[in-house]
Amino acid sequence: MNFQLGCAIWAYKPWVGELYPAGSRATEFLSLYSQRFTTVEGNTTFYSTPDEATIARWVAETPAGFEFCLKLPRSVTHQGALTPMIPAALHFLDHMSQLGDRLGVCFAQLPPSYSPRQFSDLTAFLQAWHYDKSRLALEVRHLDWFKQPHASQLNELLQQHGVGRVLLDTRPIYDCPDDPQLKSERKKPRLPLQKVMTADFGLIRYISHPDRALNSRFLLEWVEQVAEWLQQGKQLYFFVHCPVEERSPANARYVQQLLEQQGIPMATPVWEIDVAPTQLSLF
Repeated sequence: MNFQLGCAIWAYKPWVGELYPAGSRATEFLSLYSQRFTTVEGNTTFYSTPDEATIARWVAETPAGFEFCLKLPRSVTHQGALTPMIPAALHFLDHMSQLGDRLGVCFAQLPPSYSPRQFSDLTAFLQAWHYDKSRLALEVRHLDWFKQPHASQLNELLQQHGVGRVLLDTRPIYDCPDDPQLKSERKKPRLPLQKVMTADFGLIRYISHPDRALNSRFLLEWVEQVAEWLQQGKQLYFFVHCPVEERSPANARYVQQLLEQQGIPMATPVWEIDVAPTQLSLF
C-alpha cells in the first residue's frame, strides 16, 4: 500500500488502557504500536541516536512492512551550516541502516534561522546524501522559503534530487477558538501550507486539534488531496500529532475512517485487533 499512517511517538504511558491494553508495560509499547500503525515519525533520533542493541530490538519488535521515518539529529541540522555536518549526517545514516527494511524515509527539519541565503549550502548537503541507503525529505521553517522566488527554487532543487517535501499543517491549532498549545513545552510554528510534491513520496505532519470536530474541515480537504496523489502513484506518510498527546491515536483513527469512507484501502485493519476490551474505548 502507498499510504502509511502513524503518530510521532510510541512510548507514551497515558495510552495504556486506551490504545494499549490495560496493564501493558513500557517494554511492550513498540510491539503494540506496530500492530496498530504502519509507521512512526522517529522524533527520538532528533535528540539522541540509539545504540546497536536498541536498533536490533526495534527490528525484532516490529513486523515486516513497518517503517521508522527518522528525523536527523539536531546536532546535524541545528548548528548553522549543513555542509560541515555532512560526515556526521552520513554516519547517522550508516548507523541507522542497521534497521534494514524497517528504515523508511529520513527527514531533515531545518530551524527557522536557516534561510534561502544558505541555498548553496543546502544544495551541497543534498548532493552528498546517500540516496541508495535511504530516501530523504526536507522540512523548512524560515518564512522566506514559502515566498517567491525562493519557493520555486527550493521545489526545483528537491525535484532534481528526488527529495520529498515535508508538509507541516498547523492550521487546526491556530484557526480555532482556543489555544490547544497553551501547556505545550514545544509549540509548533505557524507556517504557510503549500501542498506540493517534489518526489514520488511525501511526508504530511498534521498537527491536530484535541477536539475531533475542529479537525473535520481540514481532514476532509486532506482526504481529497491524498486520494489525488495516490491516484498519481505517490507514496504518502501521514503523521498525526496533537498538543494533547492523549488524543493523537483517536485523531489518527478518524483520519483512517475518512479515507475508508472515500474508498481508499488501508494496509491492514490496524484498529480491529482484539487485545483488550478497553482498547477501542477512544474510538
